[in-house]
Amino acid sequence: MSSLEVVTVGDPILRERAREITLDELRAPATQRLIDDMIETKRDHAGAGIAANQVGLAVRIAVIEVEGDNPRYPYKPPFPLTVIVNPELEPLHEETVLVNEGCLSVPDLRGDVPRLVGVRVRSLDRRGEPQEHVVRGLTAGTFQHEIDHLDGILFLDRADPRSFATWEQFDRHGRDAFLERVAHLPR
Repeated sequence: MSSLEVVTVGDPILRERAREITLDELRAPATQRLIDDMIETKRDHAGAGIAANQVGLAVRIAVIEVEGDNPRYPYKPPFPLTVIVNPELEPLHEETVLVNEGCLSVPDLRGDVPRLVGVRVRSLDRRGEPQEHVVRGLTAGTFQHEIDHLDGILFLDRADPRSFATWEQFDRHGRDAFLERVAHLPR
């Protein structure tokens, strides 16, 4: 495994809708290596997830994992390593919450994004087996963020620009209010 370069805002690949991949493509050694490298990259940058177009390939693969000691997101509930391929997202209901998000492709900037509180995500795992995840709260927001990437959407597109802050300013002025706002969410 090796850590890959993370593509940052302004690169056109982040605005492309990633293409679905076939089972043969998924099972190919190069794709399995890509998935391993995405996992390594996500962990090296302490992300909660990463999509393939964030490392320069417009295919519908994303990796999600929140370790209990994640320094970027200490308030997110842990979530085990999960690879989603060709995901489809379905809202469980219409309830939303403002989630303050950051992104590896948008360094040192955060903003408030309305996210569905609960979603069902159907996808393939890295072996090509169907899987389904029903996730709620901040974890639902993480899945929506990564699937947005696969659709060529950045959190900047959904956020209220008045909420933009650097990580330092969020920690200083916005973190407590955000944690209070999401304290009721299911973990």
